[in-house]
Amino acid sequence: MKYMLLVCGDDTADATGMAPVEPWVEELGDRGVRLHGHRLRLPSEAVTVRVRGGEVLRTDGPFAETKEYVAGFDILECHSMEEAIEAAAKHPVATIGAMEVRPFWEDEDAEGEIRRLDAELTLAVRDRDIERALACYAPDVEVFHPMSGLEQQGIDAFRKSQEWWFSTVTGPVDREVLEFRVRVDESVAFSHALVRMRATLTTGEPLDSTVRVTTGYRLVADRWLIVHQHMSVPFDAGIEEDRS
Repeated sequence: MKYMLLVCGDDTADATGMAPVEPWVEELGDRGVRLHGHRLRLPSEAVTVRVRGGEVLRTDGPFAETKEYVAGFDILECHSMEEAIEAAAKHPVATIGAMEVRPFWEDEDAEGEIRRLDAELTLAVRDRDIERALACYAPDVEVFHPMSGLEQQGIDAFRKSQEWWFSTVTGPVDREVLEFRVRVDESVAFSHALVRMRATLTTGEPLDSTVRVTTGYRLVADRWLIVHQHMSVPFDAGIEEDRS
């Protein structure tokens, strides 16, 4: 489960004896607990925005004038609130300020949505349905496909490469996902897959190829879309591995 760790500084506290934050960041990063985070500028540089009666009201400064302020944030992934509290207690700022730990809403299934997106791509490829396949990609997608040997930048260039690829086969295309691992981090995600493609070429010869696919996703509005995709095939360099 993900937690937001709000790092609250204190203007009246003496930070001269505070331990450096870097070891805490490194330790939790190595353990996979801290996903990311960042420092924030001082409250004096904040702008507070309100809308009243359709009018946008801007106030220079923080939302509330207090001695404590949010100095930064960290996104944690922990098994429980207790584990998140333990991580927060080890943060150096906890010795002079305060750490607010708040769980994320768990009403979203980002990994499930990405897996469903990949399943949709499998169905589109099977039917050689270009429009259905392209709907899985962002307009600014970048794709490297081993069939063409070139990188396609943008959906129009990718469309042309897909049209060419589908023109080389006849009948349905079997896209079998042998492995699929997903890593999601807020609005971006990555997957690593092993995909077997089987079809019949227009020459009548069978096509049976296994490719390694690395895919980058971005959450656009409320939809996950593919923004980067790299496909590679095994390369035989003629070097025999010594397994003795």
